[in-house]
Amino acid sequence: MLSGMINVPRPDNEPVRSYVPGSPERKSLERELKKMASESVEMKAIIGGEHVATERRDPQVMPHDHSRALGMIHKCGEKEVERAIAASRTAWQSWSRMSYADRAGVFLKAADLLAGPWRDRILAATMLGQGKTVYQAEIDAACELIDFWRFNCYFGQQLQADQPISSPGVWNYVDYRPLEGFVLAITPFNFTAIGANLSTAPALMGNAVIWKPSNTQMLSAWYTMQLLHEAGMPAGVINLLPGDGADVGDPCLASEELAGVHFTGSTATFRRIWKGVGEQLDTYRSYPRIVGETGGKDFVLMHHSADVDQTATALVRGAFEFQGQKCSAASRAFIPRSKYAAVVEKLREQVKSIRMGDPRDFDNFIGAVIDDRSFAKISGYIDHANNSDDHRVLIGGSVDGSKGYFVEPTVVEADAPDSRLMVEEIFGPVLTIHCYEDGDLDDTLDAIDQSTDYALTGAVFARDRHTIARLRDRLRYAAGNFYVNDKPTGAVVGQQPFGGGRASGTNDKAGSPLNLLRWISPRAVKETFVSPTEYRYPHQG
Repeated sequence: MLSGMINVPRPDNEPVRSYVPGSPERKSLERELKKMASESVEMKAIIGGEHVATERRDPQVMPHDHSRALGMIHKCGEKEVERAIAASRTAWQSWSRMSYADRAGVFLKAADLLAGPWRDRILAATMLGQGKTVYQAEIDAACELIDFWRFNCYFGQQLQADQPISSPGVWNYVDYRPLEGFVLAITPFNFTAIGANLSTAPALMGNAVIWKPSNTQMLSAWYTMQLLHEAGMPAGVINLLPGDGADVGDPCLASEELAGVHFTGSTATFRRIWKGVGEQLDTYRSYPRIVGETGGKDFVLMHHSADVDQTATALVRGAFEFQGQKCSAASRAFIPRSKYAAVVEKLREQVKSIRMGDPRDFDNFIGAVIDDRSFAKISGYIDHANNSDDHRVLIGGSVDGSKGYFVEPTVVEADAPDSRLMVEEIFGPVLTIHCYEDGDLDDTLDAIDQSTDYALTGAVFARDRHTIARLRDRLRYAAGNFYVNDKPTGAVVGQQPFGGGRASGTNDKAGSPLNLLRWISPRAVKETFVSPTEYRYPHQG
């Protein structure tokens, strides 16, 4: 048994590696990419620490070359869910009683393993399986995930240090208990760090977890589980169940032991989950915690005082990095008439120079979109822009799915701020811009705030402080993460806690203590040192 006040080290953000030509880290990663691309992995379920094969299997392919499978995904159903719930129940008994320092030790070690010997493997899986360039993979699968693990351990310690005051003769304290049951983590394809954080944040606080990753993120999820087990995570604390949403999610939601849902994905799916939980509320032992981040239609507003080059660069990076497949991606822009022609010209100049292709070519700025369904959806929006009277494709617009799911960076002009491409989430490399009259700023602010259901991220570009303060105030509820003179993507753990409101989610701020608070059930304890022996109070004489 440990004795002493054991403190988690105060973290710093993991430095981003540059991978410049000839550098040791670049050569090492290139070797791992070559090796992994030549392998075929059986990505089985992991239940109670055991690798479980299933009968239904699908390949995970490279987005940039869909003829090449990286391995086979073993898809789960009700039988595997029942087994995982039982494994979670068993693991919870000891894991929930383990000291916080010991639980944190698992994830602190995992962070150091990822920062060192596991970095290339997780990066290569993310690049090949999810189509990320080396820089996008580095800031996600390495730096952000390392930060999540280190900062969460520190945040959890701070959270538990918050204790009530005690009066004379009384000792008051709070026991930060894990939830009873299991937490279901449902995670998307686009961020390796999101997948790992949604499953490990509840686990850090003492919960057992069933993790259903996206099938198109399965390779990096598979290796993340190997990394966690090497770091000392006990069997059954996190159970990995790949499969289709309903096949895994529905039996989990039907279990009386469901303690919570940690979700990132589409608004429609999250609403179905919430509705399903509500319809089955009488079956649960506790009210399940529901935490979700569900996407956005993120804006960039340019004021006439803003710099053209800065705004255009933010739009290119914000809209097209990782093929626009970020829930925070710049998707709609509002440009004043006085700067419109100059911004469009600068966008044209920059987009023309963008290289697109295989992520193993480190000179490429973007790759392919994730799969055929995404390719068809994005292509449909471009077709709509080409065939409607109120949209015009200004830049790009070409698509090619013959070898990989490639969509050219595309800029569309919209006549109205509430037209289809200005309000619907596309989740691809399509930026829609609307030109507003300089004197119509107030109406434009209203359109930004009211024309979509989302409120995830947004950015404003302006020069003088009075204008910045005005824009920030008027758009207070339009974005959970608000950027001034910067692109609306790239939140850093510990610096910009991430999440949005309205249809963008519950805004429980991953990368801060606020998210961890959702995965505990506090117990207040009052201990009286000398108990009274007379029932009468002094006023009774």
